Amino acid sequence: MPEITLQKKIEKKELELNALLEITQAINSNVPEDSLYKIFNFTLRSNLNINKLALFVLDEAWNCKVNFGTERSFLKITLDDHFKMIKKVHLMSEFEKCAFHEFDIVIPVAHKDSTLALVFVGGAENRQSNHDRDENIKFIQALSNIIIVAIENKKLVRRQLEQEAFRKELEIASDVQQFLFPEKLPNTDRLKIEASYLPHDLVGGDYYDYIPINKNQFLICVADVSGKGIPAALLMSNFQASLRTLLRQTPNLTEILEALNYQVLENTKGEKFITFFGAIYDLSLKTMVYVNAGHNPPILYTKKTGFQLLEEGSTVIGAMHPLPFINEGFITDLDEFFLFAYTDGLTETINEKEEEFGHEKLMKYLEANLNKDLKTMHQDIIVALDGFKGKNGYKDDITMLTCRVI
Repeated sequence: MPEITLQKKIEKKELELNALLEITQAINSNVPEDSLYKIFNFTLRSNLNINKLALFVLDEAWNCKVNFGTERSFLKITLDDHFKMIKKVHLMSEFEKCAFHEFDIVIPVAHKDSTLALVFVGGAENRQSNHDRDENIKFIQALSNIIIVAIENKKLVRRQLEQEAFRKELEIASDVQQFLFPEKLPNTDRLKIEASYLPHDLVGGDYYDYIPINKNQFLICVADVSGKGIPAALLMSNFQASLRTLLRQTPNLTEILEALNYQVLENTKGEKFITFFGAIYDLSLKTMVYVNAGHNPPILYTKKTGFQLLEEGSTVIGAMHPLPFINEGFITDLDEFFLFAYTDGLTETINEKEEEFGHEKLMKYLEANLNKDLKTMHQDIIVALDGFKGKNGYKDDITMLTCRVI
């Protein structure tokens, strides 16, 4: 081999090694993606004398990140489907006539069996030997692989940071949501209230409350926002604040319901709605006034009347204004009673056979266990749900609120 040719080869290898070193240093210095693509562009043009190139990288979709020397710009050209599965180097002459025939070869850049990028190359020196051409392809692959894998790692770190930030937001939203619920529920000789809340996610759209009005009256309620996650939790937070404010102004449930409906509709523009059950009980007068706005009817039991469903009220809150009708339920001579209110996540829990837990199973349990401790009742129902759903996950938030007056 002539000495001058050997010297050129050595110089070329030194240039390639220096280029790879520069890329590695740039990656270690955490330079932006755009800078890595500029280094890639400059290195291939100067070291290999390539005249035409287009680098397509798989992000959410295939996008051209580097393009030079071509008659047309490939920066906004869509990658042909028959290139997307390429696993080895191909001559462009192997493909049917297409927009990419300005190039001579296409070189895939793979990582862990996945093609992450494609390098279209054209205009290299025609006098190159097969050995030199193979060496150039290896260098392009090495350079591309280092850059693309580094960029993939950047994306992975970015996604991890975004997920961590989102997780912290969820935790904050979850903490805020806990403030929606009463800190302490009554457990006296005469009045006992128990509540359980199982969010489908860290945050959810269910809400329950116990609000003392005066020494004789209190309100209990359960509500459910359509949808899940942070938007539902934010809407429910606003709903809770509105309800408590309105209750300080008036104990009239019809007026409260009308005001809540208007406010929810204004906030959501009809895109979400809330089902709601609220009841005011007077310990002295032994009366209960309630409204059910499209919610699962709570179950009331008294020794005189047995079981009954509390269905009087209106349609869901936030779907239309004004509400088409409001009928308050009114129960007198209500001395001792048991009330079980819940959200639809309970009865709509699905097992592996796509069957719902349903209202009937719930009623059978309540009929057989009316005298049990309220906390034990809730625990029993949760255990029954867990056994019923099998390997299925819960698809919705589940809330239970039980009230017993003796």
